[in-house]
Amino acid sequence: MKKFLFVAIVAMLFVFSSCERVPPNYVGVLMENYGKNGKSDFTNQKGRVWVAAPGTELFTAPLYEVRGDFGDRVLHLKSADNTEFTSRPLYSFKIIESRAVDVVFNNNQLGSGDNFMATLSDQILEPMIYDLIKEESRKNKTDKLMADGGSLTFENDLQKIVSKAFESRGLELLSFSAQLEFTNAVTDKINKRNEVNTNISVLDQQIMEQRKMNELEELKTQQNIIKSRGLTPQILQMEMIQAWRETKVPLYGNQPFSLLMK
Repeated sequence: MKKFLFVAIVAMLFVFSSCERVPPNYVGVLMENYGKNGKSDFTNQKGRVWVAAPGTELFTAPLYEVRGDFGDRVLHLKSADNTEFTSRPLYSFKIIESRAVDVVFNNNQLGSGDNFMATLSDQILEPMIYDLIKEESRKNKTDKLMADGGSLTFENDLQKIVSKAFESRGLELLSFSAQLEFTNAVTDKINKRNEVNTNISVLDQQIMEQRKMNELEELKTQQNIIKSRGLTPQILQMEMIQAWRETKVPLYGNQPFSLLMK
């Protein structure tokens, strides 16, 4: 009996020692047969997973939001007009659970657990973000980037590009900020240019307003000329005749010749 219990205990210890557990809010991906058959050797797992077979390894990764940044690194970029500026991107992401096999299969050389996500950020995602932001910055001129809402528009466009790149890797981009920074010299130059453009716009508005006023005065002058030319003695006489016929009011003084003939 004691021997049976001993064997049972040893067997149970072996079973438990040959199992690994996928923690809550984590995803597990089991690799079998050393992954020789490609992605077909990788499967999603939950709870306790048997890992005793040769060539078997369980990879785990968190399903919660992971925040990433470039640390002390500053990205040096250039605009379409060759102006230099910098960026300090901040971003957050998580694994798409249904795509966990893709993520692990493509990056299983990075290890497992919490370190997996940190290493994924440092070695895979951040170089990719740098290439994307560098390429996108080359499509925009400095004036556009520094105009009202220009930086925000650039970030929104870039976020869509980065999000698409993350999704292709089985990841969901949750937030992104490029945090563009320009030197004081560039900022002063753009501010002065904007001030000049504002002044020109004001002058153009004033010129247009004065032109309209001149046109109005010209119309009034033409109207007065036409009116003065129209009031001939004959027209005045006809108006007097018409008034007399309508009212029958006696006329005094010199009457129109046409009335005297009546």
